[in-house]
Amino acid sequence: MPHRGSGVLLHISSLPSAHGIGDLGPAAFAFADLLAAAKQSYWQVLPLNPTEESGSDSPYYSCSSFAANPLFISLERLVDVGLLSARDCAGAPAFREDIVDFVAVRAYKTLLLYRAFLNFRDSASSQSAFTRFCADQRHWLDDHALFVALRRAHPDKPWSSWPARLRDRTVTALEQARSELADAVLQEKFLQFVFSEQWTRLRAHCAGRGIKLIGDLPIYVAHDSADVWANPRMFKLDKEYLPTVVAGVPPDYFSATGQRWGNPVYDWAALKASGFGWWANRMRRIASLFDVVRIDHFRGLVQYWEIPASEPTAVKGAWCPVPTDEFLAVVRRAAPQLSVIAEDLGLITPDVREVMVRHNLPGMKVLLFAFTEDGAANPYLPHNYERATVVYTGTHDNPTARGWFEREVSTQERARMSRYLGVDVTADTVAAHLVQLAMASVADTCMAPLQDVLALGADARMNRPATTQGNWLWRCGPSLMAALPTSRLAEMAAAYGRLPHAKSEKP
Repeated sequence: MPHRGSGVLLHISSLPSAHGIGDLGPAAFAFADLLAAAKQSYWQVLPLNPTEESGSDSPYYSCSSFAANPLFISLERLVDVGLLSARDCAGAPAFREDIVDFVAVRAYKTLLLYRAFLNFRDSASSQSAFTRFCADQRHWLDDHALFVALRRAHPDKPWSSWPARLRDRTVTALEQARSELADAVLQEKFLQFVFSEQWTRLRAHCAGRGIKLIGDLPIYVAHDSADVWANPRMFKLDKEYLPTVVAGVPPDYFSATGQRWGNPVYDWAALKASGFGWWANRMRRIASLFDVVRIDHFRGLVQYWEIPASEPTAVKGAWCPVPTDEFLAVVRRAAPQLSVIAEDLGLITPDVREVMVRHNLPGMKVLLFAFTEDGAANPYLPHNYERATVVYTGTHDNPTARGWFEREVSTQERARMSRYLGVDVTADTVAAHLVQLAMASVADTCMAPLQDVLALGADARMNRPATTQGNWLWRCGPSLMAALPTSRLAEMAAAYGRLPHAKSEKP
């Protein structure tokens, strides 16, 4: 990370908006202004990739690791550029401010985005910029747009069950599909273009206020994705293009059967033979969107747990090596300007630590893990940190600090925390204490979810791992956003040496 600083974790979907889900419109710009007023250096978001109902709208399950979520497109901005009218957007349903109703939002926004596409298709506006975008991004955009169009033509079927000519990607079948589905392909390219235009504008606004954007990169991709359909040789698949082995983690203290995620695993020999070209392109794409990226499950880029696809649990798996140093050298050359955070939570072996040191990659610490029975040796206690660390009060997978204190923490943990802090910690004060503890730590970078900055309770939790219902829904309404303690955050940034460095005109 380039300098000592602090920031806030808030996903785009959680921003205030009149259209049922956070987007790249006025509230995003206003939030960046609030961060600047609070003297913060970073705004972190979750993966921006498209989500879908079949994946419980998790940003970690997507049909593309390159594409962006059209639901984040700002309708207000489409009105500004003449692709929609104010009247088009006037009849929005009475969406709730506190959660995202993905089914209702998708139905509402899809119709308006299609209307904007028709207006775009029938006009000359922005056509040259669109043509440039399509040419610049064709290495992923052509396959992604065709994949989306084919999915609509073959509903409820994964690509591995499509007609053999399409599944196998014969040249004549692809050419025919592009011709027959030309309008649907063009529509998807338009949506990705509009997102890119709006994101570029927001990123420039953030840069002008000294705010760097932190993204999140899941290392695995979904089987039913454009990534696997277009690049089957990069994954361990059988002759029917189904995974022979899948990803997960082995049994541990928390689960006697481990975790079977089900994603196809990479064929690292094939990736190496190709010069890691797909990954290099992926990192270039990430670098075009963000200043910093957190690589989720970084441990899987050193060794990964491979489970036979026929196994119902993760028990009968095996650790498999990755050509890590060669891989990291290639992706570093592909995106030299991109700073990387290695998500190293959980059981991490010495070889992973050695890679992180060798490649100068900071890891993560979470304060909610700091007050277990491990005592003074607990690695999550701030006095044990190294400077090359990113400390979080909690992540999107944790309860809010207040929710944790009220519902999950033991009496012993409360006592340890009060003893460590030298004050009597209560439900009303725990979030503020943990934010200040993170700010005061030696860690170069300090991040807090907005829920902890606002001291919100259990109802504001973003995700509960190992569950599939009720996640990724939380939103921050306008009144909550207005309560952001900008003065207090600015005071702490100054007191603990976390003031932003000079602003930049371009990302």
